[in-house]
Amino acid sequence: MTAAIAPIFIAIASLVLRLRNLAAPKGFVFDEVYYVDGARDFLKFGVEIAGNKPEFIVHPPVGKWLIASGIQIFGDSEFGWRFATAIFGTLLILLFARLVHALFYSPLLTSLGAFLMACDGLVLVHSRTALLDLFLTFFVLLAVYFWHQQRHWLAAIALGLAMGTKWSAIYFLIAIIFVSLYRIFSEHPSKDLIRPIIKKFFQYGLLPILVYLTTWSGWFISNRGWDRDWSSNPLIAWIHYHSEMLSFHTGLTQKHSYQANPWSWMVMGRPTSFFYASPKGCGSDSCAQEVLALGTPLLWWAGTIAVAVVIGFWIKSLILRATDPALNIIVLGMIAGYLPWFFFQQRTVFTFYAVIFEPFVILALVYCAKLLLDSSLKPGVSQALVAAFVTVIFLNFIYFLPVFTGEVITYDAWLQRMWFTSWI
Repeated sequence: MTAAIAPIFIAIASLVLRLRNLAAPKGFVFDEVYYVDGARDFLKFGVEIAGNKPEFIVHPPVGKWLIASGIQIFGDSEFGWRFATAIFGTLLILLFARLVHALFYSPLLTSLGAFLMACDGLVLVHSRTALLDLFLTFFVLLAVYFWHQQRHWLAAIALGLAMGTKWSAIYFLIAIIFVSLYRIFSEHPSKDLIRPIIKKFFQYGLLPILVYLTTWSGWFISNRGWDRDWSSNPLIAWIHYHSEMLSFHTGLTQKHSYQANPWSWMVMGRPTSFFYASPKGCGSDSCAQEVLALGTPLLWWAGTIAVAVVIGFWIKSLILRATDPALNIIVLGMIAGYLPWFFFQQRTVFTFYAVIFEPFVILALVYCAKLLLDSSLKPGVSQALVAAFVTVIFLNFIYFLPVFTGEVITYDAWLQRMWFTSWI
């Protein structure tokens, strides 16, 4: 097996891990109750219905349509609910590997990136749960990849689909617009600005909105959508609907036992418990079964340091006026995916939201691995250090695998994995 095809084998192994016992736990896990219900309604009515009345929803349709695709293929069961996220979680590994290859042109670093992505618990948990954030992460990363490749029309479509999954994708759109305009003003004389600005307006100002609008086709076509008749003009009614959604999101301050301040996300200070039960069948009087949305701890702790290192190198590159696409993409991803959450200190937020910027944390680790491999150390020493790091991450991932996949284990075994009381 060569390093060039290693990501494919890694993705296949990850797909097996995602599909294995995917129907467990039985019943809804965390917020699946909302999104599976929405997916069922989309298959039946094209819009979300509560009983016989239109239902007010607070997230756009794309993710729920994707969940519905699994239900359509495999039936209305736990496996059907979660199948789409399992597929997208696998594709995310391949997409990330492709981005790493485009940035570094190194089979070794490409394989390293794919392996680290495959060894993270937060991505794995999302890949086995019918929530929206995994779809959001995939479309955002797809947009960033196309943007880096200067395939801007495709990047704009991906951004529209990302916003059609969750609104938080808009921060990536804003960041890309800002960087694109900066490049136009810095690379073109003032007399030649109009044409590229107009082009960027159509690419990132208009096309993502049109794609987003299209994702609401079911609401426009149906006469059963919530507040569909608020105005005789469907577009005005749709805008009113969005104002109500915005009011909900900005006013969401209800306390939750697993809410976590963004300051703690990267160090996994308060991971979200998606599911917990005390069943029988573990060979002990006391058993535990949990799905804990916990990033592989050693990976995230190392990633926190790596992001700090990358920011330092990025600042240095700005001072030296040197351009490094990898540094720019990592910083853009952290600014758009992480920074905005600090402005919502009163809002109810959770650590599992961090999955949207996780690819950029892992990209920072890959960048630091490249620094080590290119350092003055002997090649054998630097390669051994990277291999040791990868081995430790893999072992850490395997150790926590039972609480990533909801296996029934003894209570003592579960408690041993609760390294901090804030994880309980």
